[in-house]
Amino acid sequence: MGAKTGLLVYADGDVPELLRLVGVADLERTTSMMRRLYPGWEIEQCKGSNLWDGVYPPKGTAYAASWPGVEVIGDQRVMIDAPSHLPEHLVAASAGRRLVLHAMHSVVDWLAFAVWEDGRLVRSLSLSPDSGIIENIGQPLPFELPYWAGDRPADIVPWPGEEEEPYALPFHPLDLGEDALRALCGFIQEGRPEPDDVDADAIELHGFHVREPHGLDPADQEAELCRAVEAVDPPRFYTLSPDGSLIERDGL
Repeated sequence: MGAKTGLLVYADGDVPELLRLVGVADLERTTSMMRRLYPGWEIEQCKGSNLWDGVYPPKGTAYAASWPGVEVIGDQRVMIDAPSHLPEHLVAASAGRRLVLHAMHSVVDWLAFAVWEDGRLVRSLSLSPDSGIIENIGQPLPFELPYWAGDRPADIVPWPGEEEEPYALPFHPLDLGEDALRALCGFIQEGRPEPDDVDADAIELHGFHVREPHGLDPADQEAELCRAVEAVDPPRFYTLSPDGSLIERDGL
């Protein structure tokens, strides 16, 4: 699957330290948090996950847990190019607390992370090789410094028979993404775990189907997609004749 995250964490202090102390998250407390953070949305409990697997839920699903002092939500909806554009009510919920956003997608080598303190954005970075630096707000955090100093260059292996081209960024976003995840949340998705990493696999998250007001639920979306596919004319296949003209043929 590769490294993919869409994670929000609200905390009263150091996130890794708080996550090392959590036990079983109360369902009623977690459901209350979900209704507060998704006002007016339809929320239905479903099968849960854990903090390692649950940072990238299926579309329409969120995995979450609320404990005294720290709350986490995994949801693809927070995977936004510019973290500074996180919906205002989600930022407002961090008043008096720390808010961490971590999002990355291995298919496109994209990383975004941000930190708010008491509702004030202190650091945001979003970048990918295709788009370059999308957002860069605030001073780099300590775990970033070796990357910007050139000490962690991207190690790209070219395809057989192809020449290696310079990587579009001075470092690989996913390498920085793993260090950001460890520094900000205490665990990693890929790479070598360290002894004091948070055991994310042991932290259970509750599951919720979350649907926007007046939006289609996942089953209805799937049915609508199937109807659209059925409405498309069947494919037509052609072959090139010796004189360069196209001749329609049956099937493959």
